[in-house]
Amino acid sequence: MKPKVLAVILGGGQGTRLYPLTESRSKPAVPIGGKYRLVDIPISNCLNSGINRILVLTQFNSASLNSHIKNAYHFDIFSKGFVEILAADQDFDNKSWYQGTADAVRKSQKHLNKFDYDYLMILSGDQLYQMDFNNLIDFHIKTQSEISIATIPVDKYDATGFGILKADNNFLITSFIEKPKAEVLPEWKSEVSEQNKLLGKEYLASMGIYVFNRDTLNRIFNEDEGNDFGKELIPKAIHKYKTSSFQYSGYWTDIGTIRSFFDANMDLTRDIPQFNMYGPNKVYTNSRMLPPNKITGTRIDHVIFGGGCIVSADTIESSVIGVRSRIDTGTVIKNVYMMGADYFSKTKDFEDFIQYGKPLLGIGENSHIENAILDKNCRIGKNVIIKGSTDMPDGDFETHTISDGIVIVKKYALIEDGTVIS
Repeated sequence: MKPKVLAVILGGGQGTRLYPLTESRSKPAVPIGGKYRLVDIPISNCLNSGINRILVLTQFNSASLNSHIKNAYHFDIFSKGFVEILAADQDFDNKSWYQGTADAVRKSQKHLNKFDYDYLMILSGDQLYQMDFNNLIDFHIKTQSEISIATIPVDKYDATGFGILKADNNFLITSFIEKPKAEVLPEWKSEVSEQNKLLGKEYLASMGIYVFNRDTLNRIFNEDEGNDFGKELIPKAIHKYKTSSFQYSGYWTDIGTIRSFFDANMDLTRDIPQFNMYGPNKVYTNSRMLPPNKITGTRIDHVIFGGGCIVSADTIESSVIGVRSRIDTGTVIKNVYMMGADYFSKTKDFEDFIQYGKPLLGIGENSHIENAILDKNCRIGKNVIIKGSTDMPDGDFETHTISDGIVIVKKYALIEDGTVIS
């Protein structure tokens, strides 16, 4: 008999480290790969694994996430599958909003308990990876675990940013520490493959992916009022409940910073990207009815186009060009994630362009943009220079933000003709 699994995807908090991309949207709603949203990744992993009962817990800046899920995921009446939003709410028992990952699930228990399931799988909404969750569930059942945590080997530089655990030869987790300091790391090495040892990846990091037996989670919530799984509940639970480490060996990255987000998108443009969008496992998203891309006189090298783009640029290299993007003649684009637009330019936009010189959606003539992220619905004029560099200090400005050498042009920003940001 197929295990009865209910998946819960955490919609994330304020996402301050991804600002300004999270100024008007939650982290899982941030566009990635030219046509997707981050939340599409865990949802697609579930659907590809045959898990089609999925709840997404939302709270902060959730309007665009709610809209995306409503438009993207529809099931026929016979499948009994669903992807549903479970928004934070207040009632007579709960007067506050979600205070952490565990608190979000705890306050949703009254809704979760309406479903028939044996195992609750808890996922993050802002990670990039491809995993067959059947392997995780089978491991959980075979080891007779009460809690299973998906883990991945990391090196000493990354280990300080994750929950680190140690497991014995039977995969049983014996100790757990959240974001350890560098000086204590030597005590937290674990048995990993020879390949990972050669790479210096000798620490097992929690991926923030959990499987709980239904009754186990209920007991934990009754015993522990902690708000966060990694910081509070898990370190205590491993001493009371059989908690196992499911070691994952594939590509996985936590989209926690502007740099990690930028690098993940740039990696997609390589000949063989670490995250394979072209394999047998589909990445599902909103099925937009967009016209094909139209490209005229442009030299293109290692570029992904999202669809509905009109491009007559001079050169585009190592870039992701999102849906409905427009790039005018003479423009050079290198190492850029252009998210595109939610709509095509309207007649009034062209009238304003002709009469007042107001830039259209997209990028105007003879501009040069490098090492940048252009959020949706930007209007960048002609002869504009935007060049990100590690020499540039971080800063937040009206039209853009600079973070870790990357220039992020804000959503709906208007960059006048001849502007220089470098």
